[in-house]
Amino acid sequence: MSIIKHPLLYVGSKGEKNLYTLFDSGANLSCIHPEYIRDLETPIHLGRIRKLATASEGHYIEISHAIRLDFYINDVLLSDEFLVVPGLTEEAIIGAATMQKWRIKLDFEHDQVIVDPRVAKLQLI
Repeated sequence: MSIIKHPLLYVGSKGEKNLYTLFDSGANLSCIHPEYIRDLETPIHLGRIRKLATASEGHYIEISHAIRLDFYINDVLLSDEFLVVPGLTEEAIIGAATMQKWRIKLDFEHDQVIVDPRVAKLQLI
């Protein structure tokens, strides 16, 4: 299995922080470790607790909060919702839904994350 992990700058209403981010096409949604949100953004309580399936069969993690963050890939400003996942093994994970939304492509051969240049034109000015 190939993985790509890069430091990205995350920006919230409370500040900004560089987090090592795993790009995981096997994860549907983007996630962040609770330890890193304090200085970035105030978490929002989800209406209902969600159960996130793990790699262990029959094992789920309960998710009760999410945050919206801006983040930069190759100087392109993007944003999305991140589930706050207790016990997450990574600082942050960019999942398939975020990659599809922003047309992010992974080049495993060159260990690169590629953002379609047209995405920058989609940003509101």
